[in-house]
Amino acid sequence: MTMGEVARDENLREAFEEVARNKGAAGPDGQTIDEMREQLEGTLAEIKGELLQGRYRPGMIRRVWIPKPGGGERGLGIPNVVDRVVQQAVHRVLGPNYEPSFHEASHGFRPGRSCHTAVEAAKKHIEDGNRWVVDLDLEKFFDRVHHERLLARLGLRVKDPRLLQLIRGMLKAKVVMPDGVVVATEEGAPQGGPLSPLLSNIVLVELDCELERRGHRFVRYADDANIYVKSERAGHRVMASIVRFIESRLRLKVNEAKSAVAKPEHRHFVGFTLRRRRRIEVKLSKRSRDRIDAKVRSLTPRNWGWSVDTCIKHVNQYLTGWMNFFGRSCTEEVIQNLGTLDAHIRRRLRALLLRQWKRKRSIARRLARLGVRARTAWRVVYEGRRSLWALSHTSAVEQALSLAYFHKRGLLSLEQLYRDVRRKLIAPAQLTLPLR
Repeated sequence: MTMGEVARDENLREAFEEVARNKGAAGPDGQTIDEMREQLEGTLAEIKGELLQGRYRPGMIRRVWIPKPGGGERGLGIPNVVDRVVQQAVHRVLGPNYEPSFHEASHGFRPGRSCHTAVEAAKKHIEDGNRWVVDLDLEKFFDRVHHERLLARLGLRVKDPRLLQLIRGMLKAKVVMPDGVVVATEEGAPQGGPLSPLLSNIVLVELDCELERRGHRFVRYADDANIYVKSERAGHRVMASIVRFIESRLRLKVNEAKSAVAKPEHRHFVGFTLRRRRRIEVKLSKRSRDRIDAKVRSLTPRNWGWSVDTCIKHVNQYLTGWMNFFGRSCTEEVIQNLGTLDAHIRRRLRALLLRQWKRKRSIARRLARLGVRARTAWRVVYEGRRSLWALSHTSAVEQALSLAYFHKRGLLSLEQLYRDVRRKLIAPAQLTLPLR
């Protein structure tokens, strides 16, 4: 692993294409991916020369804050496009060399592994009789990575001082806060750059090796580690011991509020909970269900200013992505229980249509044109001082704006999407989930 490998023309060009495919916003210098592409050959030649001569200096990182599903905010660091390309070029060289040394129980940010492989591994541990889980969450992990320890570990394999100095510069890059204040970086590997996920696995492979040395059954996805044990008493003993190791040896901090010893069905792991019955059931965690409920509300606001078809398009895009992730692991029963969410989406769309139709007279006439008896339509609309939300749940409105009506306008259902996802994974003859 040398700087020469990083600076190869083909490696830099492929790194740029990978960064371009991931899109992403501009960094502190304001340059976009398209702007870099316009002068790509000259820029890559300049990068190559600076890397080989050891003169390349990473620019600053733009800090943005995004909401975390469990509350609070997560800080992301957005490097300049040029720096993202260099990070990706380094990743392309380091990744294949480090990948074989990573533990099989590590599933985050690795080729051929994902949240779904992590869930399958967790299921196996529970099936083997491990009924309790030690759920460890590392507090602000990416912000607490110890630079010198990480560089020392890299130095065991990376012998080119230019490459180590480049990585040091990436870790030490100053951060531009949203208010314009520039902050020095003494520790951490800011989330948002292409290299940070790989560096996190290099840091945590030491934890993986320690857990294996102690004979534990575990699954790790990024900074979330679940250790599966046979009893609550064993869980508390393991928790205390591993916390000491993490905080004294790795110089990281365990988040006590988010860590616990519990039954797997009471914990959130990569979006799921696992419950043992006659077989292991993979269900949505409460956090995941709350998140989709909140997203549906944000995508179907009553003050939507565009057409309902545009609203349906946005809902479909979100539900398709959501199901492509969760549908791969969830059982049929879980998706069937989400039929109530499909109904809730249709009701919110009905309320949105009623609001756009505005006057009661217009609403009654439209309901009549959609097949409701005229007398019934006028009576329902003018009866009492019913709100639009209440009106959206009446039998007359549900008859007019039925499932078939929304299906004709292109609205997808979660059950339909689940069926499509499962069709790609299993033989069509095995599909038993009916569409309602």
